[in-house]
Amino acid sequence: MAAIETTPELVESVYETLERNIAVIRERLGRPLTYTEKVFLAHLDSPESADFEAGKSYMDTRPDRVAMQDATAQMALLQFMLAGRDETDIPTTVHCDHLIQAYAGAKADMKLATQTNSEVYEFLRNASARYGIGFWGPGAGIIHQVVLEKYAFPGGMMIGTDSHTPNAGGLGMFACGVGGADAVDVMAGFPWEVLYPKLVGIRLTGSLNGWSAPKDVILKVCETLTAKGGTNRVIEYFGPGAASISCTGKGTITNMGAELGATTSVFPYDERMATYLKATGREAIADLAQAHAELLRADPEVEQDPGRFFTQVVEIDLSTLEPQIVGPHTPDLARPVSRMAADCRENGYPERLSVGLIGSCTNSSYEDLERAADVARQARKHGATAKSKLFVTPGSEQVHLTIQRDGQMQDFDDIGGIVLANACGPCIGQWKRDDVQDGEDNSILSSYNRNFRKRNDGFASTNSFIASPEIVVAYALAGTLAFNPLTDDLEGEGGRRFKLEPPSPAPEVPKNGFVQSFEGYRAPPADAANQSIEVSPDSERLQLLEPFSAWDGNDYERLPLLLKAKGKCTTDHISQAGPWLRFRGHLDNISDNMFLGALNAFTDEAGSGLDQLSVERGVTFPAIARHYRAEGLRWVVVGDENYGEGSSREHAAMSPRLLGAAAVIVRSIARIHESNLKKQGVLALTFENPADYEKIRETDRVSITGLADLAPGSKVRVVVHHEDGSEEEFDTLQTLNADQIAWFKAGSALNLLRAG
Repeated sequence: MAAIETTPELVESVYETLERNIAVIRERLGRPLTYTEKVFLAHLDSPESADFEAGKSYMDTRPDRVAMQDATAQMALLQFMLAGRDETDIPTTVHCDHLIQAYAGAKADMKLATQTNSEVYEFLRNASARYGIGFWGPGAGIIHQVVLEKYAFPGGMMIGTDSHTPNAGGLGMFACGVGGADAVDVMAGFPWEVLYPKLVGIRLTGSLNGWSAPKDVILKVCETLTAKGGTNRVIEYFGPGAASISCTGKGTITNMGAELGATTSVFPYDERMATYLKATGREAIADLAQAHAELLRADPEVEQDPGRFFTQVVEIDLSTLEPQIVGPHTPDLARPVSRMAADCRENGYPERLSVGLIGSCTNSSYEDLERAADVARQARKHGATAKSKLFVTPGSEQVHLTIQRDGQMQDFDDIGGIVLANACGPCIGQWKRDDVQDGEDNSILSSYNRNFRKRNDGFASTNSFIASPEIVVAYALAGTLAFNPLTDDLEGEGGRRFKLEPPSPAPEVPKNGFVQSFEGYRAPPADAANQSIEVSPDSERLQLLEPFSAWDGNDYERLPLLLKAKGKCTTDHISQAGPWLRFRGHLDNISDNMFLGALNAFTDEAGSGLDQLSVERGVTFPAIARHYRAEGLRWVVVGDENYGEGSSREHAAMSPRLLGAAAVIVRSIARIHESNLKKQGVLALTFENPADYEKIRETDRVSITGLADLAPGSKVRVVVHHEDGSEEEFDTLQTLNADQIAWFKAGSALNLLRAG
């Protein structure tokens, strides 16, 4: 069984491998290396023979660890059980952070979650014990914050079953979000396969000042690159401004690189990372990183001539960066705070701010919460309290205990803030909200990372905006988005007006150190092989998996169209979270949410369409799919741009596979979702000519031909049979390599793993 902890011995071993493999890569490439190249290429399974063609080559890598959150870990562990392995081959942890609903406050919410999710927590605890996995129970903290505090280290590589795994890039890791099937491969001792990403460089100069925060850096990058601008790319930050940002500030920036669709985002090692490592009890690892510093940053030539090494270079002067607010409904719709009031007027966004929310895996560091608390203290000094509801989510029990000791929790309480459990809560839709009803137009502002429609509260009528924690608190004090904290004043006690000052510079780590906490952690027992795992056949929340059937060797002939999705179709639209999270371990039950959020291109309505067999309209997509499956029919989905954007949740691939999906045909597709589809044996095709999307009609049948000749780089011919008897043909593209074609033929990657 692999050790769970990130020990100095493990880190030293990684650095020895980096040093050895970087020498091989230098000789092969014959040029200086970026930091990304050093870490990524030095983790290759065979750097001596790998094909170094960015954007085209598939690379087999050897990550140093795996992390899973409770909502995705259920399906990953069920797949690992089906794989037939006795233990994990690599350090792995499970973190219970997604299933705790936010409502009344930390204590009450934790009590309810423990009762409601007892069956799932017991399964995760027992499965972790059985397979040698470290287990962090509910309340211990959000996966990414705990990983940063306990496990991440400069120069390492990890994968995690959550799209915001790149948070560890703030501590110099190549950390990537994946689906559960990818995690299962690595846990079983196989390499992690990923497309060799292209590189985007973000050159930072100057330093943040005043109201501006690390959050504003990534919000600006999201605006610049857009929500699909990072697809199959790594975002590498460099330049003199990079070292001015704290380690946890860097984590905020790399965390939200997921909103760009990026493979990951990274900062090179610097003294700010050493400071954080030492503050979190990892002095020996800090010393090792310092001793190997040249391995953990780009070669000097990269910064001198970045255009030679990156496909795109973006320059940001931190000294002139104004605080940003993005949204609603997408993280790349940005404006400076000075434009917010005008944008509300021009676009009809509700000016009244119903709720402000700070924390989450993206912005719950000590530094974040101290700067936000500074704003709260200013207001309290003038007798003011929040005019909007204000919720605070600490990222971990370690942060929670520390801000309790140092007074920030009291500062939030003094202005009416409610501290929630150390969990994801409203960030991933676990929010029981009773201040507004669905259909009631309202605005919320959070320091979270994702703001798709219905994402936070399940209400399509909520306009969700994102900003830094300190900006959120300022707007909550005003109670309106028609406010500019840089220039406008507020009303204090007795009607006296006052103006907020920019928060004072906050310590990046607590002056008196963190209150170290391992509360909720359980290491696997020595007798793991004797640990039993029980899954009741009558359970509504857990279900053992059955293997998917293999491809029968025939072309797909005249398959009905289930859905033509219009516009943004994220994994939230394909497999909603919120109340559906309770079924993440039961594939059949959760499949009743499939495509409920997807917008039907023929009706502009979400979640329902035409059943071609019954000729009934307005039927939910899951019901139609189940009808087709009962009649022995596979089916096809057509999608728009950046299909599958957002979360890493593989349920968005597994539910369609279970209910009969044969292929998705889209204008473009997000990296993680494409990988998840391939793993489950679903063909992921893109229109060679994106305009062919317009040819698809509601009553079409679709044939996909030449599958026996499927090969890397080959085009796939699609024939559309219209109801009037006419036909149209066009080519589609696919990115399958030889191994992935074998997954398709076997019915899934897991089927091959089981056979091996």
